[in-house]
Amino acid sequence: MPELPEVETVRRGLQPVLEGARLSRVEARRADLRFPFPEGFVQRLTGARIEALERRAKYLMARLDRGETLVMHLGMSGRFEIARPEGEERPGEFHYAADPDPKHAHVVFETEGGGRVTYYDPRRFGYMDLIETSALARHPWFAGLGPEPLSDAFDGARLAGAFAGRKQGPKTLLLDQRVVAGLGNIYVCEALNRAKISPFKPAGSIKAARLKPLVGIVREVLEEAIEAGGSTLKDYAAADGALGYFQHRFRAYDREGEPCLNPGCGGTIAREVQAGRSTFYCPKCQT
Repeated sequence: MPELPEVETVRRGLQPVLEGARLSRVEARRADLRFPFPEGFVQRLTGARIEALERRAKYLMARLDRGETLVMHLGMSGRFEIARPEGEERPGEFHYAADPDPKHAHVVFETEGGGRVTYYDPRRFGYMDLIETSALARHPWFAGLGPEPLSDAFDGARLAGAFAGRKQGPKTLLLDQRVVAGLGNIYVCEALNRAKISPFKPAGSIKAARLKPLVGIVREVLEEAIEAGGSTLKDYAAADGALGYFQHRFRAYDREGEPCLNPGCGGTIAREVQAGRSTFYCPKCQT
């Protein structure tokens, strides 16, 4: 499942061709994805100009000049392909995904500038909807979301308030989208390992003095992952032209049985199932 850095990578890839562009043609090749397309989906998009391409948590949001916002979620296998006169590209191509099959090309967006963006989704767990822009904050998908982890609204005081009196582990609470929006299993495991905080310890027992550094570490991990194009993506080129993807920088996630990389630790990364998900941590330094 794409997490915040992967979705942000896709947004940045789509931004040059979609932001500010007017949609000259839209084609929906089926009636639904995970959910049915809204009534008049094609007609409401055709001729609209995309004023801004944004991200909220794991959602892509194309704000239109007609007072609506196209909200898109990639699900597990959704991805985009861009075709322009100068060539094709796939922003955020999944590391283990096969090449796009035409039979999975479900939505096509064409712009007046000659751009063509095709949405592929073999499993069809992704979805799209058109929501009145002024009502976005009240929509059920967004009303309960916590702050963005890269924003100033996510700070030590906010985290201390969310953890106060809670018996659940900090990993469980950081994955709660009501506490902070957009975090997923990979990056929470990484952040807790760097912060040397146990994922199992009752969150309410963690001293406030340790939470401010944790906020900074969460940001650090996310920013590194965005720079690298995420950890499930393969086609992000770093500034030096080399392909860089974050799975090669993991210090905890998917490293069971390997040495902990925290300085001076000497422990070994372990794996336990927590709330149905794999938790990777160091029993020695994450106490």
